[in-house]
Amino acid sequence: MAEESVNRELVRELATLLDETEIHEIEYATEALRVRVVRHQAVQHVAAAPQPAQAPAAQPAAPETAGAQALGSDSDLADHPGAVTSPMVGVAYHSPEPGAPPFVSPGDQVKEGQTLMLIEAMKTFNPIPAPRDGTVSRVVAGDSAPVEYGEPLVILE
Repeated sequence: MAEESVNRELVRELATLLDETEIHEIEYATEALRVRVVRHQAVQHVAAAPQPAQAPAAQPAAPETAGAQALGSDSDLADHPGAVTSPMVGVAYHSPEPGAPPFVSPGDQVKEGQTLMLIEAMKTFNPIPAPRDGTVSRVVAGDSAPVEYGEPLVILE
């Protein structure tokens, strides 16, 4: 019985750690015990509604085209020093839910750690943080578009 109360307390501590650090999964293991805690975000309903792909793609078309001319072709963007690349294979989302404004747009000033977009992988929505302060010069990945590991998502200047 004493072991159960220790395990419950451990689970509570791990869950608190998830909330404090904004990570989505944590695992603790010893020779006799293994505990894994996974948090599911409330924004999961985004995957069920693909309609936002049309509206955001139509609005920033002019700034993205201008950025594309200044930055070169998409194949060059992966080597761009300001490229923020996808850490996983998944689907990119520009906003936290359908109809919400995008996390960032071209011209926006961002701070290190600020969410640039979400990548949905295996029904988990993973925020993609800005690696440094800067200005968004281009949002490369389309909203609700599949992305590959290492593919450029956003260009920061």
